[in-house]
Amino acid sequence: MAYDIDMIKKVYSQMADRVNQAREVVGKPLTLSEKILYSHLWEGKTKQAFKRGKDYVDFAPDRIACQDATAQMALLQFMQAGKKNVAVPTTVHCDHLIQAKMGAALDLVSANKSSHEVFEFLESVSNKYGIGFWKPGAGIIHQVVLENYAFPGGMMIGTDSHTVNAGGLGMVAIGVGGADAVDVMAGMAWELKFPKLIGVKLTGKLSGWTSAKDVILKVAGILTVKGGTGAIIEYFGDGARSMSCTGKGTICNMGAEVGATTSTFGYDDSMERYLNATNRADVAAAANEIREHLTGDDEVYANPEQYFDELIEIDLSELKPHLNGPFTPDLATPISEMRVKAKENDWPLKVDWGLIGSCTNSSYEDLTRAASIAKQAVDKKIKAKSDFGINPGSETIRFTAERDGLLQIFEDLDATIFTNACGPCIGQWDRSDRKGDEKNTIVHSFNRNFSKRADGNPNTHAFVGSPEMVAAIAISGRLDFDPTRDKLLTEDGEEVLLDEPTGIELPPKGFDVKDPGYIAPSEDGSEVVIKVAEDSERLQLLEPFEPWDGKNLMGVKLLIKAFGKCTTDHISMAGPWLRYRGHLDNISNNMLIGAINAFNKKTNFVKSQITGEYDGVPAVARKYKAAGISTIVVGDHNYGEGSSREHAAMEPRHLGVMVVLVKSFARIHETNLKKQGMLGITFENEKDYDLIQEDDTFNLVDLSEFAPDKPLTIEVVHADGSKDTFKANHTYNDSQIEWFKQGSALNLIKIQNNA
Repeated sequence: MAYDIDMIKKVYSQMADRVNQAREVVGKPLTLSEKILYSHLWEGKTKQAFKRGKDYVDFAPDRIACQDATAQMALLQFMQAGKKNVAVPTTVHCDHLIQAKMGAALDLVSANKSSHEVFEFLESVSNKYGIGFWKPGAGIIHQVVLENYAFPGGMMIGTDSHTVNAGGLGMVAIGVGGADAVDVMAGMAWELKFPKLIGVKLTGKLSGWTSAKDVILKVAGILTVKGGTGAIIEYFGDGARSMSCTGKGTICNMGAEVGATTSTFGYDDSMERYLNATNRADVAAAANEIREHLTGDDEVYANPEQYFDELIEIDLSELKPHLNGPFTPDLATPISEMRVKAKENDWPLKVDWGLIGSCTNSSYEDLTRAASIAKQAVDKKIKAKSDFGINPGSETIRFTAERDGLLQIFEDLDATIFTNACGPCIGQWDRSDRKGDEKNTIVHSFNRNFSKRADGNPNTHAFVGSPEMVAAIAISGRLDFDPTRDKLLTEDGEEVLLDEPTGIELPPKGFDVKDPGYIAPSEDGSEVVIKVAEDSERLQLLEPFEPWDGKNLMGVKLLIKAFGKCTTDHISMAGPWLRYRGHLDNISNNMLIGAINAFNKKTNFVKSQITGEYDGVPAVARKYKAAGISTIVVGDHNYGEGSSREHAAMEPRHLGVMVVLVKSFARIHETNLKKQGMLGITFENEKDYDLIQEDDTFNLVDLSEFAPDKPLTIEVVHADGSKDTFKANHTYNDSQIEWFKQGSALNLIKIQNNA
């Protein structure tokens, strides 16, 4: 039986009336995305048709999921909200703080020792406030959610950008910052700009070396890392129905890499099979009763160009296997073209590591497809030329895969089976074979491949592919290996061509597990005591940010003008810094240390206008803060791309940054800045970015008139006394301006709770 089945049945009991009302108000057939959005309005049945990409709308999500790295700050904020229990079903999953090094058994013991304080804190807070707790080793948050909590037609939010993975089971699942999650935990509405809609029509059927992963690798190449910003991607067509549920999850998962609000698929037979296989026949039965409302209307899919803001068509029968990268997940290259492209770009051809797993590709089907390739190498006496690492998606997946002999196949190739956790995907990897900044290549089935992300080395060229392609390339040891045409040499000197991969959608003997790793909260957590040591380097109770004084911001100093791509990894790195995710002051020492200074093209080396000397970004920021001087960060396009980590907004706020002025924002990061009481604004004319000089001082001369849809005027005073004045746009509505006035959204919640 499913968790929270009564909640799911309640959602379904309301859906028909709400969808029918929305269809009548909107005056046309509805997409699946619209059905889910309109059936989750905070006000209930809709009274108006919302404008896509324009109207801010209050929603009522069904549930929340948090991973351990982001949960710390989210729960530290929730503790200030003055609530006895979370208002909606919520879970915490410990998957980020486990470093991959020696293998699952040793690595898990090490993590439980090194992060004991954090795990104990998360478990105790969960126990106190009615939150389900998944202990270390239980699995990767998004795989665990898909196996246990996701349900067709539902809406959930999660404090991780890849929450969107649950779209594989027909949800609208959206990644948010912790402050957004706190709103919903506290029983308040969750605000989102009504998304635009991108339709992806899939025809044909996948075969051979082409997999579901190649669909999203292709889409990423089409849309680029910001092409989906502000939109939901809805997949449909015969090709969509032909894919497995976990394959759909893979596609939705990596939709975060194109900036999409989320991605989703309509309910179909593959989802019903998956629900039944994961002991949720009750959910499948309930979904079947309202099946027509759990997919888009027939008219929509018959004439999609009339109902979507953008339409992409992909014939799966013609789709080729891809590798995307390096350094960005949208640089798409068909395997057949890699040999030429790698040579043209001087990418290292020798592959040192092949890594399979992450929240994107760690299902039972993924492991079987990769194992079908690995077994050929074992049987034909082909020794893998690259090191191999495997991260199963959950303890259920691991236990079942071990029972069915899949893990032994990888071990026969000398692969290391890491913990059921994120590991190398989020920089939790103690990679012993590389030191310094040596240029090298790795291939993985993850979702992101930003510079330094996996191992901290800026010269690691990481390429993203399907698990079976990663397996083939790791066995060959070469980036330019095309398994559809290139042969491998056996130990006996024979040249052989690998057979096409084969996969098993669901385990024939069913899923099995001894201990899934779940700990239910106490029915009454009022007596639970949460302790945070004053001298802890891992955890720190939060102090409220100061409210705005209502005056214009004058004399604001430039902290850094970031050049080019500046993701949340650049703003607040993961890897070893994950240990400080619950301690705002300590983790602020990584603020913007990965951003490239536009004036000297160096990282973590900026000029202080107080001393005239250069130092690290956090050190300079702390000196400005100590002197009572507010600062500004200037950035390029899609600023804040990547992870939902709100630390990338909280750290600048903590160290005195009041304004972030960029050419364009990634959606989640812009919201996170707003939630923390900062000004996130964009150049009205992006060429004004070029006016900014190293010793500039900024005056926001009409901030006292801050209002929706009214641009702000910025006066920039240069070192020689000359000035430039230009306009900056913003997307703040009245309630978001109130967050700014009060110093943060959390401050406003506390005021409202105490009223």
